[in-house]
Amino acid sequence: MTCASPELIIFDADGVLVDSEIIALTVLAQTATEEGVAIGVEDAMRSFRGLKMADCVSEIERRLGRNVRDTFVADVRRATALAFDAELKPVEGIHAALAEIAVAVCVASNGPMSKLTHTLGLTKLLGRFEGRIFSAYEVGSWKPDPGLFLHAAQTLGVHPSRCVVVEDSLSGVHAAKAAGMRVLGFTGGDPRVGLELAAICDDVFHRMSDLPALLKLRME
Repeated sequence: MTCASPELIIFDADGVLVDSEIIALTVLAQTATEEGVAIGVEDAMRSFRGLKMADCVSEIERRLGRNVRDTFVADVRRATALAFDAELKPVEGIHAALAEIAVAVCVASNGPMSKLTHTLGLTKLLGRFEGRIFSAYEVGSWKPDPGLFLHAAQTLGVHPSRCVVVEDSLSGVHAAKAAGMRVLGFTGGDPRVGLELAAICDDVFHRMSDLPALLKLRME
């Protein structure tokens, strides 16, 4: 069956546009360890990648056997922002890939709007997406629920069947599928991520430089 040509490419932010996940999850693991539960970075990547903060905190509290301190989330956000200022880079090849994509693009992320504008600004991507940035916190729907993606498509006037989502996490992929959208899984060159995503994505790719050609194939 021939699929409709895409009219909108919806990008996740963390790990797809900005190389933020290892930074953010390192901070989360360190803050959780300070709180009293030892969580390594590998464990954090496996357990928390793609999840909203509230779900991360719930899992940390389950392991702790008690609630985290009242300032825990604010402390994580503050430390993460400082780490981004020092270390954050765009995902390799994303600027060139975006320059080759001829159809409309937007961002839809589980992160708060303040974080999205901060990270996109730091990596000089904000201008490409300004006015087309969708945060789960503003919609009240977090991946894997499809509401965020459906809201983005509706706001931009595109039917879900004509949207392609670019994601690197299972929660995002499940959200895209539930929204009736095609989804391309970005592995960032990590074979473990590739194995996870290949089973449910319409296609997977390993380098951002491969994305424009992959999208052109879907337009033919």
